[in-house]
Amino acid sequence: MTVPVTPDTPETLDRREGPYGEVVLRRRGTTYEIIANGCFLMDTSDGRSERLLVDAAHLALDPPPGARPHLLIGGLGVGFSLAHAAAQPHWGRIAVVEREAAVLDWHRSGPLAEVSAAALADPRTEVLRTDLVAYLAGSADRYDALCLDIDNGPDWTVDEDNRGLYSPAGLAACRDRLRPGGVLAVWSAQPSAAFEAALRGAGFEGVRTQEVPVARGVPDVVHLARRP
Repeated sequence: MTVPVTPDTPETLDRREGPYGEVVLRRRGTTYEIIANGCFLMDTSDGRSERLLVDAAHLALDPPPGARPHLLIGGLGVGFSLAHAAAQPHWGRIAVVEREAAVLDWHRSGPLAEVSAAALADPRTEVLRTDLVAYLAGSADRYDALCLDIDNGPDWTVDEDNRGLYSPAGLAACRDRLRPGGVLAVWSAQPSAAFEAALRGAGFEGVRTQEVPVARGVPDVVHLARRP
């Protein structure tokens, strides 16, 4: 029996097997989706929470007039956070860490270039192809804001390696990559009181959670915290 193709039928555009498992780019109508190890990660249907991640970090940072703070984005994803940051002149250096070669290819020469091409061409943008946890632990770079959109947030990680980011050691590494007074902003698919407690335990202050309404279900959230 032939299965009818409808606008809601996903079309696989690319499938890669890498060191962290399988990643797939699909198109559903006009929407692109990223699937990792069989689990849905994100798509291009909205982007509000990814943009709010960047805006909330800048608002919490509250830099003085004329300052151009340095921003690190953890996870390129579908590119909304990077594109939003690059569209704002108040950011200085914008570094984005992405470990998946396939994701970088989809942005540089594939369908996701329509989201990120201008941002990747921006002279302030620096792409770091590496694992975020390893970079945070091993780098001497300092930033004014860290915006992390890794996996599905601290309470539900598709990749076990990503759990280290939300561990005490991972949060300490985040703190160490921030300049004094710098802001950590972490996207999550759901609120987490336990993660708020973990941020306080890692030496952050001003911990709070900002909700992002979604079409259905529990709101996305952005966890915010400041290095003293």
